Amino acid sequence: MTTVRGKLTLITVLVLIIDHLSKYLVSRTMSLHETIDIIPGFFRLSYVLNTGVAFGWFSDPQPSWKPYLLAAMAIVAVIVILIYSYHMPEERWLLQISLAVTMGGILGNFADRVARGSVVDFIELHFRDSFHWPTFNLADTAITVGIALLLLDSLKHPDQEAGRQEEADFSERGL
Repeated sequence: MTTVRGKLTLITVLVLIIDHLSKYLVSRTMSLHETIDIIPGFFRLSYVLNTGVAFGWFSDPQPSWKPYLLAAMAIVAVIVILIYSYHMPEERWLLQISLAVTMGGILGNFADRVARGSVVDFIELHFRDSFHWPTFNLADTAITVGIALLLLDSLKHPDQEAGRQEEADFSERGL
């Protein structure tokens, strides 16, 4: 029988594999900056390389230390997620799934950054010429979904988070 932690690891690995498979397919079947309309006026595939972070932030200047900083941020995020997951009850399945999905997305973009120095983005949502969401990938989607699930879990369990803080406050006071 598979443990809960084993299942969560499997979720993380599946997110990572699906992300990299999608990036591989895009990079092998499309030319850089090529665009393919899927739903005209709303959704298209656009193959771009993002040297920044989410939504292309920090992509303009290219200081030599930037890839190392972004990689270090990803490593710190993964370590924080692992520690937090370990200290939270396995029974909080929504929280644990949210952390596994988020970590899969972080690792997907981290692996791209290490291998290429940039991240493959290809999903472009827009509404005709009036709205354009920055191009993203499945790892970005996993991170967003994971954080949304984390917020949902925190709404389901606000008393548990408050209880942990009260315990810490009492311990600090020696009560």
